[in-house]
Amino acid sequence: MNILLIGSGGREHALAWALSASPLLTRLYCAPGNAGIARDAECVPIDSMDIDALVAFAKEKRIDFAIVGPEAPLTAGLADRFEAAGIKSLGPSAKGAQLEASKGFVKDLCAEYGIPTAAFKRCRDAASAKAFAASLGLPVVIKADGLAQGKGVVIAQTQGEADSAIDAMFGGAFGDAGKEVVVEEFLEGEEASFFALTDGSHVLPLAGAQDHKRAYDGDEGPNTGGMGAYSPAPVLTPEVQQKVLERIVRPTVDAMRARGTPYQGVLYAGLMIKDGEPKLIEYNCRFGDPECQVLMLRLKSDLLPALIAARDGVLDTFDLRWRNDAAITVVMAAKGYPGAYEKGTPMKGLKHAAEVEGVEIFHAGTVAREGQILANGGRVLNVSAVGKDVREARARAYEAIARIDWPGGYCRGDIGWRAIEREAKG
Repeated sequence: MNILLIGSGGREHALAWALSASPLLTRLYCAPGNAGIARDAECVPIDSMDIDALVAFAKEKRIDFAIVGPEAPLTAGLADRFEAAGIKSLGPSAKGAQLEASKGFVKDLCAEYGIPTAAFKRCRDAASAKAFAASLGLPVVIKADGLAQGKGVVIAQTQGEADSAIDAMFGGAFGDAGKEVVVEEFLEGEEASFFALTDGSHVLPLAGAQDHKRAYDGDEGPNTGGMGAYSPAPVLTPEVQQKVLERIVRPTVDAMRARGTPYQGVLYAGLMIKDGEPKLIEYNCRFGDPECQVLMLRLKSDLLPALIAARDGVLDTFDLRWRNDAAITVVMAAKGYPGAYEKGTPMKGLKHAAEVEGVEIFHAGTVAREGQILANGGRVLNVSAVGKDVREARARAYEAIARIDWPGGYCRGDIGWRAIEREAKG
């Protein structure tokens, strides 16, 4: 099969790495790809939002199946355009992608179908948002309704912080994403991410993971797109996973089908779990980044047939096998991220780092020029590893990081700390 993968980040590199092992694969293209993806796929210089060019390329190369990695092209209707052109694709329609594109849409769906989530209000002006935030008490969560690259969420510790966040969002800090703001109660507990494939009717659970959103050790600093992740997530016990499926994921899939907008593709549920009871924080309509990296390291089965089954409506005939090993990924980011950062700084030692047992290095924001690998984004490398437990996997990842010579980068030093504390307690 000729496969086209859309995207250029660490998620797409992990997917390309997994897909390249499939015996069904004839040729793998990635648009636009990056320096690491070029090892596993033929990269083509088409932006992930250039929908016309992507459809034309898919027709020209007789693509059998397209896999859309990022959320923005899904929201823009890329899967719809592929299907209209007769090209099978993995990813929800634009209407299905509202599960990520609009936090207010998800909240309304939860309210209608009894899906457990935080108390909330959708607000179209600053005054009503501030008033509702004040009524909830502190801390309080302020969210831009639309897509904001994982950065449009503020957990305000004071009313002043809440008011400032509301003013910033309505003032254009996140562009159109902040035209509407969702204010919601702060949920206590432990965050985790649960992933499933769905064909619109059936649900195939994948695996759970936990990520670290804050930029600095100790979960301090600004929110980012993710500074690391690990799988499995100890808080997602089999009992909790069953509750997530029965109370959150399956009701959502049923609701979308009942509304005439069936959801097909990857469904990523961001959860808060307290005393074994899960509540939905938000949905994403694709594999997470950096969670995808640890899932692909743990997956034993061929990924490609499962993705095709999700498109073809036959997931009820599928099962997947997972490694018992733990996996971890540590994000190396450009200094200054998630604020201003420099591009074009060189990295050395990547080959030596990848020689550490159990390690795979997935590129996120890189470019190859004149024989060098250069940083080309905020989150640049995903140094990933497997081990018998999270402690061993983390030791291998940080051993690999110590071999990388990149003065322009930084990473957190405590990825996986919750899981390691649990392991230490037995």
